[in-house]
Amino acid sequence: MSETVTQQQAEQTATTQTRGELDILDQLMKPEVQQSLTELVEQLPKLAEMVTFMTKAYDVAQSLATDKVLIEDFKGGLNEFVKPIQEKAKGIASAAIEANDRAESETTTIGLFGILKMLKDPQVQKTLRFAQAFLDVLSERQKRQ
Repeated sequence: MSETVTQQQAEQTATTQTRGELDILDQLMKPEVQQSLTELVEQLPKLAEMVTFMTKAYDVAQSLATDKVLIEDFKGGLNEFVKPIQEKAKGIASAAIEANDRAESETTTIGLFGILKMLKDPQVQKTLRFAQAFLDVLSERQKRQ
């Protein structure tokens, strides 16, 4: 009985393969498929050239991605670029925190003469010039729109 089952399975497999081959042959007989195959064959030299280029690009990318020396050099260069910016941002943040603490601890009132005295401070003048220039730029851009 097992021989009969095995023989039936073999016949089914052969029938399925024959159907698949017939389906492929039916597809190949269609004019649009033949035209597509002709175009593909005509473009094979270009496709081969593209595949060669992409293979070379992949090889270069793969070698760059696995080159530990290059990765460390890139990481070091990036750190050299980011570190000064990071230190400056930390400095500005700590100054802002310290200024906030001082402002909260001060209880004195700043009057008109106090403001006039502050206007003589070079940092206040620099900040006011920046604010004026910034507002001028914003005004010019708004007029262009």
